[in-house]
Amino acid sequence: MLKIYNTLTRKKEAFIPIEEGKVRMYVCGPTVYNYIHIGNARSTVAFDTVRRYLEYRGYDVNYVSNFTDVDDKIIRAAKELNLTAPEVADKFIEAYHADTHALGVEEACHHPRVMENIPEIIDFIAVLIKKEYAYEVDGDVYYRTRKFENYGKLSDISIDELEVGASNRLNAQENNKKEDPLDFALWKSAKADEISWESPWGAGRPGWHIECSVMATKYLGDTIDIHAGGQDLTFPHHENEIAQSEAKTGHPFAHYWMHNGFVTMDNEKMSKSLGNFVLVHDIIKKVDPQILRFFMATTQYRRPISYSETTIEEARANLTKLKMAFDNVTYRLKDAVATGEDDQEQFDQFNQFKENFIKEMDDDFNSANGITVIYEMAKAMNIYSERSIVSKSVLEAMLDQFQELIRIFGIVFEETALLDETVEQLIEERNAARAAKDFQRSDEIRDQLKEEGIILDDTPQGTRWRRGQ
Repeated sequence: MLKIYNTLTRKKEAFIPIEEGKVRMYVCGPTVYNYIHIGNARSTVAFDTVRRYLEYRGYDVNYVSNFTDVDDKIIRAAKELNLTAPEVADKFIEAYHADTHALGVEEACHHPRVMENIPEIIDFIAVLIKKEYAYEVDGDVYYRTRKFENYGKLSDISIDELEVGASNRLNAQENNKKEDPLDFALWKSAKADEISWESPWGAGRPGWHIECSVMATKYLGDTIDIHAGGQDLTFPHHENEIAQSEAKTGHPFAHYWMHNGFVTMDNEKMSKSLGNFVLVHDIIKKVDPQILRFFMATTQYRRPISYSETTIEEARANLTKLKMAFDNVTYRLKDAVATGEDDQEQFDQFNQFKENFIKEMDDDFNSANGITVIYEMAKAMNIYSERSIVSKSVLEAMLDQFQELIRIFGIVFEETALLDETVEQLIEERNAARAAKDFQRSDEIRDQLKEEGIILDDTPQGTRWRRGQ
């Protein structure tokens, strides 16, 4: 049975969806004022992998991930770039799609934007005011945090701790407008030359937290199965989402809360505010996007991961090993017999790999253990492909299952295209040189092909080739 670590209860729980066979999943998306950095991408890749596994297990996943397209950072970026806020948002939403597509991320079922949901946000806030969970002051609307019972239950922080933090963090002018330092903004009154919308409280724009409450309930209903995002969103963002949503609807907001670990550089959390970030837009110009995807997807989502040249090279080497296993089996299809004497034994072995993979991934999507099973599968594929006689039905079954499982991590292998005529002639010449024991010429040809990005593998079944990573 699939189990998920629930941040709300701080334990692993059996996953029981609201509606059998279906999953309502909301993942907090980026604030689109710049290209995404690898920390942003880690969350996107982690929950894309979760989604893929849920679909593999037979669930119909309604996957919603928003764009925050109006925000203080976007407004600042618009001034710096001499663009409007919508133009900044459009620019970096397009960049987000390009970068995540390169990383093999599937499109969300819905990608709602704040600016497209302003009427719904205003209506949501109006209900909170009517229920006395919110109040208006000089065009601003604040949420009465203390009125919501068990505030802090997600982040496990007491009201007293929060009060001290809020008093130290907020300026006097803002505190003077609030009934309580813990109260947070639902609607912000308009400032000169900033984007705004008309509301019952005057011109303004939404606060950050209200956006996700509105979009999650609009597209998925008052109660959803899974709400996910980065660990840094647990407080205050997700805590405030719970308070807003449950105050309005009177129902639990989400049954399972999932949070991915940070990406670190030099043992320090990576973030734009710290200035120690690297942009995916830049990384994938130097690193194969599939390697970057593999690096992030094969660490269990709750664990932190360290980004460095060393860890990327480790991912490259491991992915190359898997690709070689795929190539070995693909190559042997050319001379395989229809069936073999021990086909059933091979089928049973690979069925066991599948069961082991599911067992590991059912344990809170433990992709680190899941990929270990796939490494074992690749080893078995290599051993089998070295036989003098191989079965076509076994090889095809191996490939089908191998690709089905590796695809959960967002990895797709394709059979490399045939060499062009010139390179084929070089390989034939090399084979002839080896037969004549002219090893100097043989090595020269190998080096020449290597410069073209083509690596030769001499196997008992003949010389094979692959493109270097």
